[in-house]
Amino acid sequence: MLDQLLDSPNFGVETLLVLPVLIALEAVLSADNAIALAALAQGLHDSVLQRRALNIGLVLAYILRITLILTATWVVRFWQFELAGALYLLWLVFQYFTSKPDQEDENQHHGPRFSSLWQAIPMIGITDLAFSLDSVTTAIAVSQDTWLILIGATIGIITLRFMAGLFIRWLKEFQHLQDAGYVTVALVGLRLLLRVINPALVPPEWTMISAIALIFLWGFSKRNDALEILLPDGMNEAQDVERQAEKEKAEL
Repeated sequence: MLDQLLDSPNFGVETLLVLPVLIALEAVLSADNAIALAALAQGLHDSVLQRRALNIGLVLAYILRITLILTATWVVRFWQFELAGALYLLWLVFQYFTSKPDQEDENQHHGPRFSSLWQAIPMIGITDLAFSLDSVTTAIAVSQDTWLILIGATIGIITLRFMAGLFIRWLKEFQHLQDAGYVTVALVGLRLLLRVINPALVPPEWTMISAIALIFLWGFSKRNDALEILLPDGMNEAQDVERQAEKEKAEL
């Protein structure tokens, strides 16, 4: 695959058709990944640290993705990589559903908790890599042009950062969303495991996407009772400044 990267790219009609397909695949396959990364970032209680963990963690994830793409023809020869990714994702799901509910919300489980930023960053990078074992092989099936897959991966990481930021807010808004997210993580882990056991048992991509869509519909089906709309910190600060200015005018 490294040799393919050195070849001059062929900008033809086929490229114009394949690129939107790769971008769409990255966007669709990033939804379950995004919610998993958002849930991991929530292991840091400070919202500033959560955003920082996502930013730095996804830089690490991008480096790992590019490495995976460039070595994909070598990686696919070893089923141990997919087995490791499957077991890691299933371990995340097991840890979540067997965790003791938070004291502030007796009905909610929680993912890993982190005492520092640098504990969360490797987890974010490794989790994205485990998801990438599935999405990269899908991208390779669509196109053999490495440079095209690299563009798709780059767009995918940018999309993932945007979606993960939204999911951090939505996880606090919707009661079942975090459970739904971890169920989709389990599906990806089981898909990787089936690929190791017997590739013929792996369900088609459209089945996986349909199942994830239905699970997300359930995840968004119920809002929390005591809902506080959480805006980005910058907007909150701007509103605070505006309120303070109005208060000072009233006092005058």
